[in-house]
Amino acid sequence: MTEENFNKMKTPSRLNITVREFQALDNPTVQHIFYEGLMEMIYDTAFRGLRHHPESLLLYTAVTAGLFIITKCWWVIVFLPAIVICLRYFYSRRVIHGFLRRAMSTDMGDIEGFYMKSPGSCLWVAVVEGKVVGIVAAVSQQEKMGGAVVLQRMAVDQRYRRNGVGSALGQKVVEFAATRGYSSVVLGTTAYKPAAHQLYKRLGFQCVGITNGYTTPGSKQSFMERIFYRVHHHHYILNV
Repeated sequence: MTEENFNKMKTPSRLNITVREFQALDNPTVQHIFYEGLMEMIYDTAFRGLRHHPESLLLYTAVTAGLFIITKCWWVIVFLPAIVICLRYFYSRRVIHGFLRRAMSTDMGDIEGFYMKSPGSCLWVAVVEGKVVGIVAAVSQQEKMGGAVVLQRMAVDQRYRRNGVGSALGQKVVEFAATRGYSSVVLGTTAYKPAAHQLYKRLGFQCVGITNGYTTPGSKQSFMERIFYRVHHHHYILNV
C-alpha cells in the first residue's frame, strides 16, 4: 500500500487513527462491523424512532382506546401497547435483515469487485493499533447527481466511538471527492441517534430534506410493515 493511501489523524483522545483502503484480509472484520451497525438500527427504529412519528403514536392510541370502549376490558390498555412494541421490534428486525440480505447480494458481498476496481468508488477502513475499527465507502454518481459522491456504509466499532474515528472516515470521503473534482458529497440516513447527525454536521454537511415513510431497500412493503415500520430518511449534502 502506497503512502498516499494512508491518512493519519490524532484525536483529542490521542488515538492514532489510520484510514487506509480496504484489503482482502480485512473482510471478516469489515463484515462484522457492518453487521453490528445494522443490528443497532433495529432498536433505533423500533423504539427510539417511535417518538419521532406522532402519526404512529396517534394510530396506536386510537386503536387502544377504540378496543377499550368496545370490550370494556382494562387489560387492553395494559397488553395492547406491549403487543404494539413487540410488533414494531419484529417488523424492524425483518426489514433490517432484508436490507442486510440486499447489501450482501450487491456491494458488501463483493467489496473488491464493487468498490476497489472502479476509479469512482472506494471502501476504506479505520485502523487503531493494527485493529480495524470502522468502515466507510464512497460511490460516484456522476450521471445521476451532477458529479456527486455518495458516502455510505459508515460504521464504527462501538468500543471506539466518540474518539474521532467517524470524523476521520468522513474526512477521507470528502478528500476523495475533492481530489477527483466532484462537486459534492451526499448521504442519506435513517438513524435517530443524535450522535450520527452531530457527526455529519461537524464534517460540514447540511440537511436538505427529510422523507417521512421512507421505503428501506429490501423491505417487502406489506401492510403490516407500513403500520409498524416507519422511518425518516435524512438527506445531507456537502459542497466541495
